[in-house]
Amino acid sequence: HPRVGRWLQLGGHCEPGDATLADAALREAREESGIEDLAIDPAPVHLDVHPITCSLGVPTRHFDVRFVVRAPRGAQPVQSDESDDLRWWPVNSLPKGSEDLAELVEAALPASSAG
Repeated sequence: HPRVGRWLQLGGHCEPGDATLADAALREAREESGIEDLAIDPAPVHLDVHPITCSLGVPTRHFDVRFVVRAPRGAQPVQSDESDDLRWWPVNSLPKGSEDLAELVEAALPASSAG
């Protein structure tokens, strides 16, 4: 992620046309990955609430609602201008400093194997 200088999952913010949080997540995943044929499990697998300072300098809370999104086998992501880099990682070879991503993958595996 360009602002925080580390690997993060795809994500973003809701926009007026998003009917649900899952719609927003799927739209963001498509925009950021360049892969149109994605499928989403509409049930969130993880919620993270953490303090941040908004652009106006006001302390607030940020809610990350995370979903499992599946790409077709062989799909290759296309880097957008929102990322410094974009790639698939083997679960057992996530980059250093991505321990929280490993936890997300573990949370997503039961949901992924069900679908």
